[in-house]
Amino acid sequence: MQASQPEPLALNEPLILPFAPEAVACGFPSPAEGYWAGDLDLIQHMVRDPACTFIWRAAGHSMTGAGINDGDLLLVDRGIDPIPGKIVIAVVDGEYTVKRLDVIQGRTVLLAENLDYADIVLQEHTEMSVWGVVTWILHAPKVRRGVRPRR
Repeated sequence: MQASQPEPLALNEPLILPFAPEAVACGFPSPAEGYWAGDLDLIQHMVRDPACTFIWRAAGHSMTGAGINDGDLLLVDRGIDPIPGKIVIAVVDGEYTVKRLDVIQGRTVLLAENLDYADIVLQEHTEMSVWGVVTWILHAPKVRRGVRPRR
């Protein structure tokens, strides 16, 4: 994906929302308490350093196995070390891509998280740099009716 670089986040004010006092059960429900635990500043919780944090929009389907869908928003931090196992925005021969960074048999590999897409195994002549590390994936839940997973 050829794209211009995004602008850093402009964070003039905190983004504070009410914070529930306990985790919500994904199994059997438990009785909820009747009060809020206080407020949570989403920016403080999700952004390590505003000057190094950018938002990218994902395009395509190569990372669906990592929970990144077409159109999702990605929070990307340029100040985090791109270690193997992290999902990164990489620039490969001048093109931007989002993949999982790994080193396999001494070679840097950008792994697709969808078996329909090939991994990018960096060759000797390939130019690659890591632009930033994905820290959060933002997307709305899918709407489904009358469908539930079966074993």
